[in-house]
Amino acid sequence: MGNPVVVGVDGSSAALTAVAAAAAAAARCGAALRVVHAEVPIKPRLVVPDPAVRPLVLQAMAHALHVVPEAVVTSAVVTGDVVHVLEAESQAADLVVVGSRGTGSITRRLLGSVLGSTPAPLAARSHCPVMVVRGDDPDPTGPVVLGVDGSPDGEQAVAFAFAESARRRAELVAVHAWQPDRVSSGTAPEAAERLLDQALADAEDTRPDVTVRREPVGGKASEVLVEASRTAQLLVVGARGRGGLAGLLLGSVSQDVMTRALPRGDRSQGEVSGPRRHPARR
Repeated sequence: MGNPVVVGVDGSSAALTAVAAAAAAAARCGAALRVVHAEVPIKPRLVVPDPAVRPLVLQAMAHALHVVPEAVVTSAVVTGDVVHVLEAESQAADLVVVGSRGTGSITRRLLGSVLGSTPAPLAARSHCPVMVVRGDDPDPTGPVVLGVDGSPDGEQAVAFAFAESARRRAELVAVHAWQPDRVSSGTAPEAAERLLDQALADAEDTRPDVTVRREPVGGKASEVLVEASRTAQLLVVGARGRGGLAGLLLGSVSQDVMTRALPRGDRSQGEVSGPRRHPARR
């Protein structure tokens, strides 16, 4: 068993949906699940335990075991800013999972009340991939969609997407968006196909069991990925990338798709593959 999957909880229904997705992710990779609640004190030097915290954590743990009865589940209540707490947790995790929004019952400024602003800064600072879960369980028949830009950070996203496609036994759709007005007429489709071939070559050799479909598409990167996510069970992009002729502006695109992608009844998940600063164990 490798590093755990960490899920942030706040007592909201969105957090329980994230717990279910995290439990399933942990089961797929044979990892333990760690349920974490960040308790932000009302005043910096005033730490008063909220009596509602422990029940919501126990509820989240019970929900995880309901989804995956054989799961190994631990928990922690940590005082501090939500992003800082989850960033610290990411140093010893293989994956951090959060909901895309929340309305937790606790009145303090916790994960639920800042959820709209948590995923983007967390993805930028996390030491492992971050999964943002929206709505209900995703359609298990959908593909894994991967945004490809050819950047060094994108290589980690490629590796993660192939691994997830293998675990989920799902088709991988590799998407590269190109701007027609930024390239010479007649060269963009060919250049996009070459970039996809180069970016996917090593992973395809390593994971021959994954079925890959290439989709070079003309258009704005975020719009292309939002559209591609409509039928996906998972969308994977790099936390940062490179702009200009060669690829997506993944620094801004990743933030955009986290808030706009996955519109098919909110039934999908988004993954931002961030840098690892500790040895990865899968």
